[in-house]
Amino acid sequence: MSLLERILEQKRSELPGLRRARLPAPPTRPPISLRRAPGAPLHLICEIKKRSPSAGPLDLTLSVSERARVYAQGGASMLSVLCDQVFFDGGFADLLAAREGTSLPLLAKEFIIDESQLDHAAAYGASAALLIVRCLEGDSLPRLVAAAKSRGLTALVEVTTEEESARALDAGATHIGVNARDLDTLVMDASRAERVLRALPPEVVVAHFSGIRDAAGVTQVASGPAHAALIGEALMRRSDPLPLLQELRSAAR
Repeated sequence: MSLLERILEQKRSELPGLRRARLPAPPTRPPISLRRAPGAPLHLICEIKKRSPSAGPLDLTLSVSERARVYAQGGASMLSVLCDQVFFDGGFADLLAAREGTSLPLLAKEFIIDESQLDHAAAYGASAALLIVRCLEGDSLPRLVAAAKSRGLTALVEVTTEEESARALDAGATHIGVNARDLDTLVMDASRAERVLRALPPEVVVAHFSGIRDAAGVTQVASGPAHAALIGEALMRRSDPLPLLQELRSAAR
């Protein structure tokens, strides 16, 4: 069983508890704004995650709220918050903790297969929710894109191939993230990601996911069609991510 299959099996086991849970009243959720005007800097989506299956434990010197505050100070346009507990040591409560540190919009980064997860994302303060095409079969993708919209959430749909891009567009996605890492093999392929990004229509807001570690990586992505780039482990390995984030922000221009 692949890592992704194990994650999805775990998600299915969590659904009964999520459906029974009492949810808090949602806090104010600012709209996301990632479209990049001609000549404008690349938007940076900065991630908060405590560990990953591939990298292991990451730096926990800063609390979630403290790290959110630093990311905002460093010029992030949006924060991505891992909401999976078993594989990433996160949770929906981390969205609320991030909200304490910043007024920036938050992305609930979770392996979403059911509307109950969207209910939690909205209740805990997310402005957007990640939907991964590879995790969704049949009519699940268009149904969840519509369900996200009905809850005031922007669906940021993750793809890895042109075929998955076509599914995302058919489902009504207006925001698409192209992952340079294949979720089945965990192999990174920046050239494939760039090809998929360039094939997307101009009316779609597009983001580059995974693999950016330094200013040179940001410069390369900024020279292409992406409106935004997600920066994860490079920042999460730093006890003080501000100096690196400032370098990345300069490169985004």
